[in-house]
Amino acid sequence: MSTSIPRPRVVLTDPIHPDAFNYLAGQAEVILIDPQLSREAADIALRAAITTAQGLIVRRQLPPDIFDGPHDLRGVLRHGVGLDFIPVASATAQKLPVANTPEVNANAVAEYAIGGMLAATRRFGAFDKHVRDGRWDARRNAGELTFELRGRAVGVVGYGAIGKRIGEIASLGFGMQVAAHTRTLSRLPPGVQGVDLQTLFSISDFIVLACPLTDATRGMINAGVFAHAKPGATLINVARGPVVKEADLAAALETGRIAAAVLDVFEVQPLPMASPLRGHPRVILTPHLAGTTQDAERAMGMLAVQTQLSLIKGERPANIVNAGIYT
Repeated sequence: MSTSIPRPRVVLTDPIHPDAFNYLAGQAEVILIDPQLSREAADIALRAAITTAQGLIVRRQLPPDIFDGPHDLRGVLRHGVGLDFIPVASATAQKLPVANTPEVNANAVAEYAIGGMLAATRRFGAFDKHVRDGRWDARRNAGELTFELRGRAVGVVGYGAIGKRIGEIASLGFGMQVAAHTRTLSRLPPGVQGVDLQTLFSISDFIVLACPLTDATRGMINAGVFAHAKPGATLINVARGPVVKEADLAAALETGRIAAAVLDVFEVQPLPMASPLRGHPRVILTPHLAGTTQDAERAMGMLAVQTQLSLIKGERPANIVNAGIYT
């Protein structure tokens, strides 16, 4: 039987949506790690805060040994989907439940991916620069440099909530052909072709990476895979940076095997100044924000707070990712 805590303490590694913060503050004492602290100082403050806190809502990489020291946690909540920020194995060994906020930002990420396709095919960045530089005559070449999405093929690597939404928008909104590389082929909807990774690269005009980062997917998109890419393909990464070997991507861009790339995540974040991707004219770079919109932030924040309060009470919400601790 769970014991109740009249006023639990919940630590936030980073700010959350104001509506979610206010909801949480109405039911718990909230401790926000100072956003102005250095990474090292923030980790020290975090370790101290969890010694008397029952909940932890995570929006940044935790130290791998964070749960080895003293803490009073009853649950850990990932504000987002990817679990690589949290040492889940360590939490599981301590029977500490870990949960995330699945699906609530799927549409935001999917719309980003579609927006990336449009930006690449219509060359928004290049033509914007031409206009700013006074080169109005650049429009004369637009016909030979741009194309439409309708009738093109998109291959999605990982067909969870994000991949599924990308497929829906691509097929129903743009009349695109959709293929997927996933471990759960039986869950693919009608009209989505399940293929191996090399085949997906060979038939797709656009490849969208939407898979989790695991030991199996780390470095999975490399020179051997790029060698099978359909000439002129565009790569869009909304998964995790280490899924792609960036040196191999840079080489594929140079040879033209990959025509363009839209990258929201990187092997090292922030992207190093020396990265060859920074100055490439056919690469669009954004700072890990595909799932960040007003709508998604509020939805993730509210689900994170509600789930965290449930974990503190000893409840077992459906979005616990290590439910095996209860067996």
